[in-house]
Amino acid sequence: MQQNEFETLVKELCKKENLPQVLEALKTCEDQDIVEAAQSLAGQFRLAEVEGEQRIYHVFTDEDENGEEQELAEWIMNEGDDVIKFIAWFFYAMFDMKQKETYQAAGKTYQQPKRS
Repeated sequence: MQQNEFETLVKELCKKENLPQVLEALKTCEDQDIVEAAQSLAGQFRLAEVEGEQRIYHVFTDEDENGEEQELAEWIMNEGDDVIKFIAWFFYAMFDMKQKETYQAAGKTYQQPKRS
């Protein structure tokens, strides 16, 4: 995918209201790699209330060092956050693109998460 095509795609995705809409749009993209990556994530997101926030998690299974399956959850964003957070996570998780690059394609400023 050319840079200008990527920028156009990211800007179109940013017009969506929530994660499910973005994921559906990714599944209908012209780029087959993106479609397959989006389809592989179907059903892997969960909403949970934590510290008074509605958080969206990517829930998946992975093998630990003993070869045993374990369920893991990665916090992606809060419900109501700008969908750019999910879009940047998607391209980072699936294609190793720096989140800053995705934000730049959308014309937005990326802020590094604060470490606690």
